[in-house]
Amino acid sequence: MHLSQRTGRVRKPPGQWWKLKQPDLAGNDSDSDDEAALLADSEFCEVEFAGAVSGADPRSYRLAMKSPDSDCWTEACNTEIFNLEANGTWELMELPPGKKVVNSGWVFKVKRLADGSIERYRARLVAKGYSQRPGFDFTEVFAPTFCPASLRLIITLAAREGYKMRSVDISSAFTYGELEEEIYMRQPEGYHIGSPNMVFRLRKSLYGLKQAARQWNKKLRSVLEGIGYSRLRSDSSIYIYSKGDIKVIVPIFIDDITLVSKSDAAMTSAVTELSKHFKLRDLGSTTLLLGIQVKQDRSHRTISLSQEHYIKELLERFNMDDANPLSTPLAPGSELSDIIPSLEEQAEMKSVPYLNAVGALQYLATMTRPDIAYAVSYLGRFNSNPAPAHWLAVKHLFRYLIGTMHYKLVYRASDSEELFTTYSDASHGACKATGRATGGYVTLVSGAAVGWSSKRQPFVTLSSTEAEFVAAVEAGKEIKWTRNILTEFGFPLTLPSTLFVDNKSGISVAKNPEHHGRMKHLDLRFYWLREAVEEGLIDPLYVSTHEQVADILTKAVAKKVVEFAVPLLGLE
Repeated sequence: MHLSQRTGRVRKPPGQWWKLKQPDLAGNDSDSDDEAALLADSEFCEVEFAGAVSGADPRSYRLAMKSPDSDCWTEACNTEIFNLEANGTWELMELPPGKKVVNSGWVFKVKRLADGSIERYRARLVAKGYSQRPGFDFTEVFAPTFCPASLRLIITLAAREGYKMRSVDISSAFTYGELEEEIYMRQPEGYHIGSPNMVFRLRKSLYGLKQAARQWNKKLRSVLEGIGYSRLRSDSSIYIYSKGDIKVIVPIFIDDITLVSKSDAAMTSAVTELSKHFKLRDLGSTTLLLGIQVKQDRSHRTISLSQEHYIKELLERFNMDDANPLSTPLAPGSELSDIIPSLEEQAEMKSVPYLNAVGALQYLATMTRPDIAYAVSYLGRFNSNPAPAHWLAVKHLFRYLIGTMHYKLVYRASDSEELFTTYSDASHGACKATGRATGGYVTLVSGAAVGWSSKRQPFVTLSSTEAEFVAAVEAGKEIKWTRNILTEFGFPLTLPSTLFVDNKSGISVAKNPEHHGRMKHLDLRFYWLREAVEEGLIDPLYVSTHEQVADILTKAVAKKVVEFAVPLLGLE
């Protein structure tokens, strides 16, 4: 079978570009003299119609065939169909009477290298799983994927122990999952043989099906366990092989597999075994991971993570690349109102991609930029009904990124007996609308942040002591998990893990049943921290507010606080 060009009448897609105009915004205080420039930006976004220019990702098959890269997309579609047929993904047959059919579609993506240049054009045939019926077409859908802190922790161990990192990409990974349900799919656009009633009976999973990720994960797990790998309990998307002096750690993110080990032979053996079951590409030394640039210097035992290209794309996407930089993520001390905007403001904000911007920034804050974690978390509180002032704050954050896009998380080898330390902090009553505090913590390993959080606490605390204690409990949970996963990696800890807190009363409550009158109303679950201290797992110590690294995770801080925290977070 081959992919043929579809003939007949084709609906003309809209050919124009559209521009979204920047509203006139009234401002907040800023730490820069060029606040007027922030308010005067005339346009925040100019979006090209997807697929209308070379190198763009078409939104449909028709646009792909009309784009300047149509030959590349046709070849990519043919390759996809060939691979799926070779894999035995489907059986062509008449739709049985009474059976439902799932629609199909194409997804196009230009795959790029770490430097932003085009690597290849990829066309993915997908099932439109939103039409599947629960209980009939699928049951379970959950599939694990590693948490970002796990990945960063593995990278710190690679820097510390001199491990090498190697990437493997499984081609059309989801199609290796064995389907347990009876599913029929319509033939895709541009590709049809037989009568109109001819459909695909899916034998293997396909992208877009509700259960696709789960079935692929089950298949991959069976293969890895069959060659001697064990799945971690602390993170079920990470596997480890350990035999004598040989250790291989394998974090899985859907179809992206990373091998981490000192032994080239052990990694090569794993790739060879995987290639017996899956069609894969051995990408060699890891330089790009989930859109993050990875640079390893084994001679100096350092590994750096950077999202500079991602930031540049964001700035261009929202037309902020020519703005002047600012020195703080948010205006110091800024407090935004959650009062419902006026009708005029609501109409004005309809043309503003607030949700898009905050969502894109969330990935950055989650993966490599703890310095903007509070800002993104704070701005996310207004997603449901943003006002012009909130968009101004988003632009402020973009301008901070302009001056700091080169920042990298740098992990350095350390021979310290204490593998990691943690800081926790809280800003009591920071949210004026709810009276709740914002709590934050950061875990530092090998000189840089591995785990961090900035989150408004779920209830009102009645004192700074209570707020700090609740924040310390959240940090304690992260400490316990970090100890667990390090033990599974083969690095058991015998000493208590240090937790730095800048509130002496909060430390007292964590160690002893003090301040009963002020703390007696707390739920019993919060006293888990005291038990962890008594068991010798956590050692809370005092640190002055001026040395509190987690302060940047709890409020909009001044320039000097940012400059203090950034290097301690491992950002260079």
